[in-house]
Amino acid sequence: MIGSLSWWRGRSLQVRITVLATTITLVGLLGLATLAANRLEPLLVGSVDHELTAALGPATAEVSAGQPLTARDPVTVRVLDIAGGSVDGRAAPPLDAAQVMQLKSGLSVQTGGSRWRGQVVTLPDGAQRLVLAGAGLVGFAAAVEYGGVWLVVVALVGAAVAGLATWLVVRLALRPVARMRGLVRALPPGSRLPLPTSHDELRALAQEFNALLVRQEEVSDRLRRFTGDAAHELRSPVASIRVQAEVAVTNPDPELAQETLSDILTEAERLSSLLDGLLSLARSDAGEVPPAEPVEVVTEVRDAVERLPAGAPETRVSTAVPQAWASAEHAEVQLVLDNLLRNASRYANGQIVVSVLAARGLVRVVVDDDGPGIAPEHRAKVFDRFYRVSDDRARTSGGTGLGLAMVAEAVRRRGGRVRVGESPDGGARFEVSWRAAR
Repeated sequence: MIGSLSWWRGRSLQVRITVLATTITLVGLLGLATLAANRLEPLLVGSVDHELTAALGPATAEVSAGQPLTARDPVTVRVLDIAGGSVDGRAAPPLDAAQVMQLKSGLSVQTGGSRWRGQVVTLPDGAQRLVLAGAGLVGFAAAVEYGGVWLVVVALVGAAVAGLATWLVVRLALRPVARMRGLVRALPPGSRLPLPTSHDELRALAQEFNALLVRQEEVSDRLRRFTGDAAHELRSPVASIRVQAEVAVTNPDPELAQETLSDILTEAERLSSLLDGLLSLARSDAGEVPPAEPVEVVTEVRDAVERLPAGAPETRVSTAVPQAWASAEHAEVQLVLDNLLRNASRYANGQIVVSVLAARGLVRVVVDDDGPGIAPEHRAKVFDRFYRVSDDRARTSGGTGLGLAMVAEAVRRRGGRVRVGESPDGGARFEVSWRAAR
């Protein structure tokens, strides 16, 4: 059974459609042939009885009027007495008493290769006679037998013709698909399939394939950029660690060694932070999204403020609601808040304001700082991975270039929104919003 399924699945669509169409046609025609063969004998007998009845009517009229019988070939007309004896001068037909009774009652009788039908009439002198009409059934059995055989033969031929027609029709129908497959195989990078002129399923397939090519190229470009940026970013701390280690090896000065180890530790921490960010983004790209749960944002904001390192600018929490429940995940909310506050603390001159708002099914967190802000031409790209407003902005401040990208990814995959603008204090304003938890 498994081998048959494997064979069937390994056949082409043209073969499978043809086999199915031929099988269905053959089953249907054989069923019709069987039904017709079973109805063939009653049909032939009924036609004979109809012919006998047609001949019996005029014959009974002639006998009841005392007129001589008229020959009605190929039907034989006989006149018998009520007991079944011949009264027309010819030998009596081979009928027994039971058959005579059936004929007198209007039923048909089949005997001796002939079929008879009779009717009782009254002569002018009051005597009663049995008028019979009969016809031979020579070749009747052979006609029924060969008729059934020919019906089966016709069914087989019809199924074969249907299979051949299906094969040709499917071949013609799939020819545009074969041409499209050839175009896809020879399609150069960056090209698209030409759309058929007809507005049918093939045009829709070509459109969907072109859309798939666009998405695939976008993913490839994003992966290529991400890989190049990651390699560039990883090379910098690794090279720095190597240089510092070489300096420490070639200069065994204890004071210099201590300074070198401190620099190595700083670069190692930066490298570890970078790898953590890359791992987080890779998990997000792979679709690993934990289930959402209600998260109390006001409490999370206050905890994130307490986690800021010593020496961070003054941070004030402003909220008009005692609680605000968002549909997210605790670790995601902590990641978003920590990255936004660390980013603000790097560039703020002296103050950070964090506002929590809840309205219209959304929970919003707004982070304002009084730093230099972000120019409008950079605001659309600050959430891209490894994007920097200036080349040395993140390196001099200790950033990896992934913090805001992780913020945007964590918020967007929950159906939220993230954007950047200008703070009332002249610095940058970052705003994130989550769906409110039910």
